[in-house]
Amino acid sequence: MPDLSFLSLSPPLLLLMASLFLRRPGCRPGHLPALAEAVMLASLGLALAALAQLMLGGPRLVGLGQALSLRLDAISVTMGLLVSFVGWIVVRFSRRYMDGEAREGAFHGLTLAAIASVLVLVQAGSLPVLVLGFAATGLVLRQLLLFYPDRPEAQRAAAKFTRVWVAGDLAVAMAAALLWAGFGTADIGMVLAAAQADALPLAAHAAVVLLVLAAVLKTAAFPLHGWLTEVMEAPTPVSALLHAGIINSGGVLLITLAGLVQQSAGAMAALALIGGLTALFGALVMLTQSAVKTAFAWSTVAQMGFMLLQCGLGLWALALLHIVAHSLYKAHAFLSAGGAVQVVNAIRKPGPVAVPGFGAVARSFGLALVLYAAVATGFSLVMGPKSAQAIALGAMLIFGVSYLIAQGLADAAPGALTRRTVQASLGAALAYFGFQVVAQAVWGQALPAAPVPGPLEWALIVLAVLSFGLVAVAQALFPLWAHHPSTAGLRVHLANGLYLNAVFDRLSGGFRLTSKS
Repeated sequence: MPDLSFLSLSPPLLLLMASLFLRRPGCRPGHLPALAEAVMLASLGLALAALAQLMLGGPRLVGLGQALSLRLDAISVTMGLLVSFVGWIVVRFSRRYMDGEAREGAFHGLTLAAIASVLVLVQAGSLPVLVLGFAATGLVLRQLLLFYPDRPEAQRAAAKFTRVWVAGDLAVAMAAALLWAGFGTADIGMVLAAAQADALPLAAHAAVVLLVLAAVLKTAAFPLHGWLTEVMEAPTPVSALLHAGIINSGGVLLITLAGLVQQSAGAMAALALIGGLTALFGALVMLTQSAVKTAFAWSTVAQMGFMLLQCGLGLWALALLHIVAHSLYKAHAFLSAGGAVQVVNAIRKPGPVAVPGFGAVARSFGLALVLYAAVATGFSLVMGPKSAQAIALGAMLIFGVSYLIAQGLADAAPGALTRRTVQASLGAALAYFGFQVVAQAVWGQALPAAPVPGPLEWALIVLAVLSFGLVAVAQALFPLWAHHPSTAGLRVHLANGLYLNAVFDRLSGGFRLTSKS
């Protein structure tokens, strides 16, 4: 069959050329918005063609030698399809949303340039291209965050984003230099092969530390999450575009170099700890937010933390599935946020709420875990034994469903609600293991298996399960102590993110930014 490897190079080049042509500022720039959508559709078509090429010809490198190349493999094709699809949806939505804006043409050009940069990032086959993709993405996204340059809030968000993102860029660049020096090659595939064939040299250990630092910075993890919660000052399409490989680029970095990162037990432990803390913190703060888009932003903080936790546990295929699913869901959530309040008001009906007591909560968690254990046993017998990390992660997810079961088992709950909540628990367990099988079948061969847990790994697994379980129990019992005076103060503190963002503002000079800066 003919070699169509150039298909990996085509979408970024096509989008970049179109962005240069489209960067004409002005209100209603004629046919240019329609042209932007047509270019995105062409990019999506090329991404589908790259998938066909992978299925027929297998993985390969494309580019100008080992130092400047893109990958064509299961991971890069998946991310290329995701970025192209979400990018097309965002560009199509922007045609109406941005209609009449003073810099409408410039917005479309910047959007295409951002998508082109992300495509280079997620398909990088060499360390220099990876560094270039991160740097270009940051530069373009900063311009999008400053689309309304006279707003002080936009200036502050862009300034904080730039500081955090550039710090991550420096970490990636230094890690790339150390890996190139330590292994004598800039090719990512060769670096991974060398890392798994022998013990890591000192330079590679230092590089892994820098990669973990970069991933934490890129995913807006605790405590440097503040810039993500302030990007609401940019147009809504920018918030959706963040989920096309930008806010989750730290996860893509870790998954791309999973074979290297997993060689360091300390790095995996750090990812699990930081990820778990970020997930719990983001979820608690999200529950206190009254603005829809701000709640979505905090939800993204929590989801990115959970994704880092998955990476730290060595569940790489599930982490990639999480990136895909969360990107699609959250991009849709931001683009449809305008109608969310109306929908909720339309379905909300006055009446008593079933408040679960201690007994109902205990029964709900016991029932959820029994159903989960039964499903896990069935899948293990049919599909083979599951790793301890996978079992633990599923338990954490089931804790979230247990909250719903607690409401269904409350004394005032109708029988129909009880049945639905029990079915939800069973369905969640089946879906978790079913998607796990699918993810392993699609990406498992390209990613390392979860490591056999040692004492450190077991300690982290137990800590994570207990932490998520305690938070879920507290959430289920919240209606019982919601009216206590101390709860009101705690809610205020959580609603402000425990003031960590204000501390970062003070340290970085964010409070000094004005509309004249």
